[in-house]
Amino acid sequence: MMTPSSITILVVDNEPEHAEIVAYGLSRVGYVTEIATSGEEAVEKIRTGYYDVIFTDLIMEGTDGFGVLTCARESLPNCAVIIMTGHGSVPSAVSAMQQGAFNYLLKPLDLKQLRAVAEKAAESAALKRTNLELQSRLDEKFGFEKLVGNSREMMTIVEKLRRVSPTNSTVLIQGATGTGKELIAQAIHQNSPRKNKPFVGLNCAALSDNLLESELFGHVKGAFTGAVADRMGKIEYANGGTLFLDEVGDMPMATQIKLLRVLEESEITRVGSNTPIKVNVRLLSATNRDLTGAIEAGTFRSDLYHRLKVVSIRLPSLVERAGDIPVLIDYFIRFFAEKHQKPIRGMTAAARKYMLQYEYPGNVRQLRNMVESMVVMDYDGLLNVDDLPEELEDRVSPEERFQAEQATAQELERFQKAQRVTGNGPVSENGTGNVTENGAGNDPVSEKIENETETGKRSVIYLPGEKKTETGAESVGSGLSAYVGKSMEELELEFIRKTLEHTNGNREEAAALLGISERTLYRKLKEGK
Repeated sequence: MMTPSSITILVVDNEPEHAEIVAYGLSRVGYVTEIATSGEEAVEKIRTGYYDVIFTDLIMEGTDGFGVLTCARESLPNCAVIIMTGHGSVPSAVSAMQQGAFNYLLKPLDLKQLRAVAEKAAESAALKRTNLELQSRLDEKFGFEKLVGNSREMMTIVEKLRRVSPTNSTVLIQGATGTGKELIAQAIHQNSPRKNKPFVGLNCAALSDNLLESELFGHVKGAFTGAVADRMGKIEYANGGTLFLDEVGDMPMATQIKLLRVLEESEITRVGSNTPIKVNVRLLSATNRDLTGAIEAGTFRSDLYHRLKVVSIRLPSLVERAGDIPVLIDYFIRFFAEKHQKPIRGMTAAARKYMLQYEYPGNVRQLRNMVESMVVMDYDGLLNVDDLPEELEDRVSPEERFQAEQATAQELERFQKAQRVTGNGPVSENGTGNVTENGAGNDPVSEKIENETETGKRSVIYLPGEKKTETGAESVGSGLSAYVGKSMEELELEFIRKTLEHTNGNREEAAALLGISERTLYRKLKEGK
């Protein structure tokens, strides 16, 4: 089920005040929001982060709304982009929709309309996620449940697997270390008529020449020193099923000749025996080496190479399929949260940015291990920069780490508010469940946002219990209006003090509720004096 806290929204406007107002109006109903005050900053965030919805101003200096839309379509194809524009540029907004924008809003913005469009865009994002999950379930039916990704490269590979799996042809899987070659082999086996027979794997690079030959073909008693009994080899053990030879490029030449005979004659001879044994095995092999180069160097037989690669599948590196990284991150978070029984709610945009920027020399295997490390080490249910593994922790500046601590506190506050429910609905800020008959709550923010337009009108939110004056909003009530005119630092300090009051002065408990360290809490209190 889609909840606002699971949706991340980027607000782009070169007028910082208006960007903050729009983000505030959206965050009040639970959306996770970020701000970019220029098109260039937005493009950088889009290329390194992950967003479900983007609200962008159309007219901006430098990179405008069209540039933001183009970047989003390239880097985040499932993201919904909403254009914000004045009356005079409606034709341009319509043109943007023809280029793939989800919707457009006219200035000055109406808060109800803003949130209604955000809700529809969020539903669209949630629907796309659901479609991906349904596709994953279909893939599970066909044996491809562990092949996570929706990039063009992975879709091409899955389609090829669907075609080749029901056959008995040999398949050569090529790719760098950590790209998932054995997972591909297992998927082929699980989707083949042999799926109820053994799947046997052997790493050719892990054994000496003599041991490899014995492991493959077996041996009889007395064949060599230590052969105290007959032993069945991997090929014979996999009879009727699938044999997977990993790092086949490291196989010695003498063993290559014997393997070629197995493929041509469908029979083996155990080491030390003269009696051939008929076998029916499908052979899948994998390597991270350039076998054509090995053939030219005389270390790999060309006839065996062509027998192994009746069908060839090349797995791209993780950098080549970077669009799958967000999907893989979410998949591994869910997987390891369940495995380790950790209540992980997700990953912050700050941490995700570093995860997306990393090069991953170890490919999917390295990403998998990094996410597991973060899940295991996390203590507050939200993966942030303080949970990043060793490969990334040195890249975080002190300023970014401080900002991440603040973001964690804000995320934790949203989560705690979402959990404080009564029998009648959400608890309002005065502690009462103020809901209507259909379950919709009354928002404390008024229903109007006035945006800065071409006339230079000042952006302002009018709160309930306030009236408009020539100089702005004059507070005549209570609630949120008591905070109007205060800086973010003052509001943060006030929130910290309220939390300390709630914990009767227990700083350790307050720091845990705020999602920051006790040392950070002490520093913030000291700076606020």
